[in-house]
Amino acid sequence: MYTVDELNEKLIDLSFSEDIGDGDHTTLCCIPEDAMGKSKLLIKEAGILAGIRIAKEVFHRFDPEMQVEVFIEDGTHVQPGDVAMVVTGRVRSLLQTERLMLNIMQRMSGIATMTARYVKQLEGTNTRVLDTRKTTPGMRMLEKEAVKIGGGVNHRIGLFDMILLKDNHVDFCGGIRQALDRCAAYQKEKGLSLKVEIEVRTFDEILQVMEHGGADRIMLDNFSVADTRKAVEMIGGKFETESSGGITFDTLRSYAECGVDYISVGALTHSVKGLDMSFKAC
Repeated sequence: MYTVDELNEKLIDLSFSEDIGDGDHTTLCCIPEDAMGKSKLLIKEAGILAGIRIAKEVFHRFDPEMQVEVFIEDGTHVQPGDVAMVVTGRVRSLLQTERLMLNIMQRMSGIATMTARYVKQLEGTNTRVLDTRKTTPGMRMLEKEAVKIGGGVNHRIGLFDMILLKDNHVDFCGGIRQALDRCAAYQKEKGLSLKVEIEVRTFDEILQVMEHGGADRIMLDNFSVADTRKAVEMIGGKFETESSGGITFDTLRSYAECGVDYISVGALTHSVKGLDMSFKAC
């Protein structure tokens, strides 16, 4: 399995290959090889900045001689007109790294900004907002990093670091008890000790989980606010609880006030608007 740094390097290399191909002919035709310059990252929209760390990796992986001066760190509230960093180096390098850096930073900052908005909506409750696996292929590590920068919690990175028995798993296994039994047997056979979450759709399935045991968290799938409140009372703190499915920003706090521990929100990563910024010569 690759480390986070290795995955980021592969993403950067693939992205440059995709964008530059056999050469940036626009830049190569008009910019002398030895021309030096500076560019600034100009913020054009209010939000939460995210992606400075990976931006520096983009610059240094393309041209180790590029110098990055950071003025605003990840997690900072930014306003139009702010200058987040200034990069000095070969003009050819500045031009060829511009779009990849902006693509990453705009998306990460958009995710962090949206996450912070959801987190603020939950202030005064004990509920935390979770991301999901509904991420852009290849960018999951960066998008989940952005969620954390915005104050959210990573649900799980992938299929390998937690067991989540969803409705299809339960149905293919023949029911709640069978799914939990197979899960326990598998973990014992493989010598694993992964956290187990199971999705439920009815009060009867909640009772089955509570009677059987073998799970750490119960996911309440597409429950109404009223049913969520009843479910939390039934569970009584014996399992962690998570609400998921059909929850919007406007209904978020109502679910939190039912007493669930977590609310998972796929929109944090699958329906986000990038934060507007530009990279301009200075």
